[in-house]
Amino acid sequence: MRAWFSDSGRRVEVFIPSRRWLRPLMGRCCQACTPRSWDGFYHAHLSSLGFRSATWVTEEDTRYRGWLVRRICFVLAIGGWKVLNNIPGDLLERVCRNKRVQDLAASKACGCRGERKFQQQCKEKVLGILAGIQAPLCLPMLRLCCWALLRFLSRLFLSVQLHRGQLEMVLKAARTPSVPLVFLSTHKSQLDGMLLSFLLFSQGLGVPRVTVGNLICSSRLRALLRCLGAVFLPTAVEQALHDHDGELPVAVLASYLEEALRSQQPLVIFLEEPCAPWHLSGPARAWLALLYRAMQDSAVPDVLLVPVGIAYDCTPDRFCRDGEQSAQPLSLGACLWAACRALCRCFGCARVDLAQPFSLQEFVAKSLICRSSMGKPLEELLPTILGMLQPDYSRADGPEHRMTTSSEAEEEMMVTKLGLHALTDATVCSAVTAVGITSALLLHKHRKCVRLSQLMVDFAWLLEETLLRQHDVSFSGQLRALVLHSLALLRDHVTLYYLAPFGDIVVVIKDSAETRWELSRHSAQLVPIFASEAVGACAIRALLLELLPFVGEAPCPSSITFSEDELHQKILALLQLLPPSLLGLKPCQPLDCQSQDVLDKLVLCRLLEAEEEGERYLCDVSSRGCSTTPRWTNLDFSDSDSDDNHCKRCFRICKPKDSPGFLLFFCHLLSPVLATYVRAVAFLEQHNWPQPEATCARALQQFLAEDGLERPMWSLALSTLQSFKNIGVLKERPSPSGPLLQLVQPFCSSEGREKLRDFLEQFMQL
Repeated sequence: MRAWFSDSGRRVEVFIPSRRWLRPLMGRCCQACTPRSWDGFYHAHLSSLGFRSATWVTEEDTRYRGWLVRRICFVLAIGGWKVLNNIPGDLLERVCRNKRVQDLAASKACGCRGERKFQQQCKEKVLGILAGIQAPLCLPMLRLCCWALLRFLSRLFLSVQLHRGQLEMVLKAARTPSVPLVFLSTHKSQLDGMLLSFLLFSQGLGVPRVTVGNLICSSRLRALLRCLGAVFLPTAVEQALHDHDGELPVAVLASYLEEALRSQQPLVIFLEEPCAPWHLSGPARAWLALLYRAMQDSAVPDVLLVPVGIAYDCTPDRFCRDGEQSAQPLSLGACLWAACRALCRCFGCARVDLAQPFSLQEFVAKSLICRSSMGKPLEELLPTILGMLQPDYSRADGPEHRMTTSSEAEEEMMVTKLGLHALTDATVCSAVTAVGITSALLLHKHRKCVRLSQLMVDFAWLLEETLLRQHDVSFSGQLRALVLHSLALLRDHVTLYYLAPFGDIVVVIKDSAETRWELSRHSAQLVPIFASEAVGACAIRALLLELLPFVGEAPCPSSITFSEDELHQKILALLQLLPPSLLGLKPCQPLDCQSQDVLDKLVLCRLLEAEEEGERYLCDVSSRGCSTTPRWTNLDFSDSDSDDNHCKRCFRICKPKDSPGFLLFFCHLLSPVLATYVRAVAFLEQHNWPQPEATCARALQQFLAEDGLERPMWSLALSTLQSFKNIGVLKERPSPSGPLLQLVQPFCSSEGREKLRDFLEQFMQL
C-alpha cells in the first residue's frame, strides 16, 4: 500500500510494512435488519482488491496510447465517461398526468373555463415548480466542469482514495434490473456533492442526482448546479410533507422522484449538515419520507440503499462553521474565490467509503416485524436522576416509543429509524485519518506537550487498537512521516521545538479555544470506534467516585471490585443519555444487549478482570495455567433461569501493561460531549420556556460560547437538546405554530437542576 505526502513541494512515495495487520473491508449491512442483503453483493476476495486514487488519471483510463495521449489523458478520459440513465424527455407530461398533481392543480385553478385552458394552466404551474427543483443535464457543461473539478481536486488533495472492492460491490448492485441505487452519505463539506458526483460519474455509475440541503444559493449558482445534476427542495416542503391534504410542490416533487427512480438514475441524499454531524437533518427526513412513500406506492419494486462515508484530513471549507448560515445567498463568484483561496494550501488526503447495499423493502418489512414483537422497554432515566425509588412511567409512554396505529406516526417512525440506521452505517464505515488519531492523542492524552518519539509510540498503539476493532484507516506510510504529516496539517495549533542534544522534537499544543475546538472536531471520528470502551470507562469512573473521595487523575485502585449489576446500571444510564448516532451504535439493537457488549469489550481490552467465588469464568482474560482438560467440561448446563444456580459476577479493575493510561484516555474521549451537557444545565434556568427547538439551539450555542472555555459546536447544541428530550428533562408541547420545547416541572427548581448536574458530572473525567 502506498500514499503520497508533500515534502518541500515534492511528492514522496512511502510504504508501510504489512506486519500482521490486514485492512478490513468496511461497511457490512446490518444482519438483524437486512439478513438477505447481508450475503448479497459481497465476497471475501473484495478486500484484497486494494485502493485507487480517483484523481490519478493516466492513459490506462482511455482507449488510446501514445505520448500525445499521456498529455491529454484528462480530456480523453472524461470524454469517454458514460452518462447511462437520464431523466425521460417527457418528464413534464408524466408529472402532469400524475393523479395527485392533477387533483391539487384543479383545486388551485380558479376561473378556468374549458378543459384545454385548465390543462395549460396546470402545466404552467407544474413547469414552474419543476424548473425550481431540477433541470435536464447539460452534457457539454457537465464534462467541462468535470475536467475543471479533476484538476482542482488534484491540486487540493494529495489523493482521493476509493476502495476497488467497495466499488465492485456497488457496480454489481447497479446491474440489478429495475432497482435503482440511492446513496445515503455523511456530509463533511459543501464540496461533498461535487466530489460524489464526480466519483460516481468517473467510475461508471452514471451521473447522479445530488440533493441540496439547507444551503442558500443565488439564482445563477442554482441554475448551474441544476444543469450538473443538483436537485433542490421546494420552499416549505419539510412542513408540508406531513400535511394530509398535501401541497402542489410536494406532489410535483414526489412525482419527479418516482420518475427518477423508474429511470434508475442514481440519487445522492446527505443525511446530515456539515455544521451538525451525527444529527439527522430536516431535508434528509424530507427526502427519506418521499423515498419511503414512493416504494409504498409501488413506483419501483425495491430500492437499494448504499451508505457512504467521507473522510478528509482537513475539511476544505468553512461554510456553516458555527451552525448559522449567512442570510446572503452563496454566489458563484464567492465559490470561485473560495476555490482560489483553497488552492493556496494542501488539505492532505480524502477517502470515500461505499458500504454494502441493502434493500429498503426488506428493511421496512423486518422493522415492522421487530416492532410487533418488541419486548418491555427499559425504565426512564428521570427517576434515577431525581432519586425516586419507583418510576412514574416507562419509556413506552414517550413519544418515540408510544405504540400507535396511525399511518403518519408509522411513517415518521420508519423514516427516523431508517435515517438513523443509515447515518450510523455511514459513520462507522468511514475511515480514520492520521490527523484524527494525532488530534485525539494531543487533546485527550498529552494536552500540553509531548516529545515526537513518544507521540509516535502512542500513534502506533492507537492505530493498532483501531485495526483490532475492524476499522480501516485512510493512510499508509512510514510512522514518522505520518505523524509529521499530521502535525503539518495542524500547524496553526501546535508549535514544534527541536532538541539538538537529543535529536528529538517537542510538540507544544497551543492553549486556546480555537485549538481545542479544532482538535475536538478531528478527534470526534474516533468516538464511534471506541464508543463501548469510552462508555464503560465513564461508568467505572462514576462507580469509583461513589467509593473514593477523590479520583481525579490518580491511578485506578486494582483492589476495588464492582458487581455486574452496578456496572450495568451505570452503562445503561449513559447509553440512554447519549444519542446512538454519536456513539456509532445501531438503533435496532436493544440497550441491554449494548450494555452487555460494553462490558464484554472492557474485559476483552483488559480494563476489567472477571472474578467469581469458587471458580473462574471463561471470559476472564487474566493469565491461566495450561491444562489438558477441555474447557467445555467445566461448564454448568443447569437451568440458567434459576435464582439458586445463578452466580453473581464481580469485576476487578486492571491496568494493561502494554496500554498505560488506557482508562483515562477513554474517559477523556467523551468529555467534550459531557462537558457540554453539564454547562447546558445552567442554560435551563436562564432560558425562557417554552420555545421552538431551533430557537433554543441557537440560544444554547450562544450561551455556551459566552460561558465556556471551548468553542461550542452546533452539533453538540442539537445533541444536548435531543438528549434532554430523551431522558425527560424537556418535552415537546404542541402549538398552532409548531411544537415547542417545555422544561419539565421537576427541573424548574434549583434542587432538580442540581441533581441533574450531579448525575452528569459523575461520568466526567476532570
